[in-house]
Amino acid sequence: MRDEMGGDSEMYEKEAEKLQQMIDNSENIVFFGGAGVSTESGIPDFRSADGLYRQNYQYSPEQIVSHSFFMAHTEEFYEFYREKMMFLDARPNPAHLTLAKLEQKGKLTAVITQNIDGLHQAAGSRNVLELHGSIHRNYCQKCGKFYDAAYIKHSEGVPRCECGGRIKPDVVLYEEGLDTDVIRNSIRAISEADMLIIGGTSLVVYPAAGFIDYFNGKHLVVINKGATAREVRADLSIDAPIGEIFSRITV
Repeated sequence: MRDEMGGDSEMYEKEAEKLQQMIDNSENIVFFGGAGVSTESGIPDFRSADGLYRQNYQYSPEQIVSHSFFMAHTEEFYEFYREKMMFLDARPNPAHLTLAKLEQKGKLTAVITQNIDGLHQAAGSRNVLELHGSIHRNYCQKCGKFYDAAYIKHSEGVPRCECGGRIKPDVVLYEEGLDTDVIRNSIRAISEADMLIIGGTSLVVYPAAGFIDYFNGKHLVVINKGATAREVRADLSIDAPIGEIFSRITV
């Protein structure tokens, strides 16, 4: 049975209570999240009404964060990347913090995220499967030397390694494939879970959006501000900011 709610904050308590009951009755929870998990930490998403896709650039954001654009227009890529995709001052919000506590209690086994900001790890989560990589890992394309996010953020033009090689962020750009080990581990975690919480994602990016088809557990929950592109048969569907909902959960 599917539950629906609107944006009335008075209804949050009722829905949060249902979510609390499901969490309390579950032993192997997996969380699958997207950009909406980090918007409450001040990081803009791509597809919302005020997201990056609605802003005017000479090139579309989708073009800029593509492999071919990075190779052909590296300096322009980094101008956009530093300004619009690197938010090093962002801090975890109640969604990140609650998920970390659930893992520490032994109830949550994995966080699968489409985000590249590293906020789940900053909150204390340890088993984080990053489908699209991380801004915190950057490698020289020539020698493979590692550089952190601060080095990239504060560099100018095209960041270079001490060997002279060009540095590339360890993020999955358009036209690039996802890491096969991350895919395999994500599918395994979802297929073994007894509860799957989908949060802050419109479920439009494939193949990640198709992972939820592997879930065969007891409780499927969707928490997302606005409708999701995929219609999923959720046991509980909450139209609200995910941080607001998780701030009401007791771990």
